[in-house]
Amino acid sequence: MFICAGKSEQFDFALPVGIGLVDVAISLTQRCIAQKPDFLCFVGTAGSYGEKAIFDIIESCHATQIEQSLIHADAYTPLEEIVKGISSLGNETETDSVLFKNRNVSRETVVNSSNYITTNEAVGVWYRDRSIHLENMEFYAVVKVAQMFSIPAMGIFAVTNYCNEDAHRDFIKNHQEAMERLTEYTKRYL
Repeated sequence: MFICAGKSEQFDFALPVGIGLVDVAISLTQRCIAQKPDFLCFVGTAGSYGEKAIFDIIESCHATQIEQSLIHADAYTPLEEIVKGISSLGNETETDSVLFKNRNVSRETVVNSSNYITTNEAVGVWYRDRSIHLENMEFYAVVKVAQMFSIPAMGIFAVTNYCNEDAHRDFIKNHQEAMERLTEYTKRYL
């Protein structure tokens, strides 16, 4: 099943599941209970912490959910640091091959999810130093729901902006072209 956030990020081949961590977790859990899909592929845009370029298309199955209070040593969490889609655990099952066979899905590109967009470039350096390269509001929830239901999961992302003070302006400027490139890229695999 191909899924997306919705609203300004909708695709004719993907089911909208909500914007942000909570909406996605609720909506996707409901869908998985009603009819468990064979796989989940989230399609959406992302910000780059500096290493990935504008309009790069990145596939990943690793997500994390780090809030900026951790960066400033103002918090801790009992949550797993990085969650992985089933295909990245080394369990090459028949189900995995439905989505992942002959795919170049990054085992290295970790996508951070937060309900807030990073606008501090120095924070991006902190993430890069920990091998976290992209920011997308929904992906962590997708991977966590997929884990709960033992469903292979991945994401396909188009970079719209760098995570800096111009993040929102650049997102708006680049969003349409990123969506077109993402649509063209993803439709090759449908």
